[in-house]
Amino acid sequence: MNTKPFTSGLSEDAVMITRVADRQWHALDDDLVVGRGYAERRPDGRLFVSIDAWCDATFDRLAEVMLTELPAPLYTVVDEADVELTAGWRRAGFTIRRREWEYMVPTDPQVTGLEAVLPPSGVTIVPAGQAEESLLRVVDRAIRDEVEATVGWQSMPAEVIPRPEGDTIVDPSKYAVAAAPDRYLGLIRVVTVNRPRIGLVAVRAGEQRRGIARALLAHALRTLHRSGFAAAWTEVHESHQAASALFEGIGARPMSSNLELVR
Repeated sequence: MNTKPFTSGLSEDAVMITRVADRQWHALDDDLVVGRGYAERRPDGRLFVSIDAWCDATFDRLAEVMLTELPAPLYTVVDEADVELTAGWRRAGFTIRRREWEYMVPTDPQVTGLEAVLPPSGVTIVPAGQAEESLLRVVDRAIRDEVEATVGWQSMPAEVIPRPEGDTIVDPSKYAVAAAPDRYLGLIRVVTVNRPRIGLVAVRAGEQRRGIARALLAHALRTLHRSGFAAAWTEVHESHQAASALFEGIGARPMSSNLELVR
């Protein structure tokens, strides 16, 4: 544990910045916690930071201490509507790296227009929990390599669900796949914690523009609808026009936007 004093502009008492655990800091004003800071390494290896503070001065001091003690580069994600929080990170030297739109996606096939959508000839949809894990890992690795060789995997929505080091499959039971007789061509991952989230829809480069992604999406949304969910949520990078068009074409609506900042 280490402690660094800081005199708050709102009080004559010294505000102490204390590291209370690995990658966790508290700002204390006369033994009262007036701010907290955290750092967490995401599954993609990047280090993300967050701060919850009562005033700008405390935020700035927490940021100063954390940035001194943590290795660069550092990342954070903020709701674009939270102007004060965004301004705080900008004061700390962070800049906008990318913007993600959060979409609410209807699940009712009569609303999405996907009730009659089927996979192309020779392709079948294997429901979540029934995919062969070895083939699933092969197609996941192939798609990741293809993305990394073009726009880079870090352009994809941030993966926030914990998984073992080096393992790119969060939980095999969460994936439905599009299957040819000898291999898998694409996949969709849906995770339901507080609400259903479509974390990934992807098809191998050589199999795109055949309607496979649309068929995977139709299957996943029908499954959610039968389970009683009226909507799902997903994030789309603002530069991914094809993904935006896919979701907007089935009635999905952008509800908010998140900024990923980097220093």
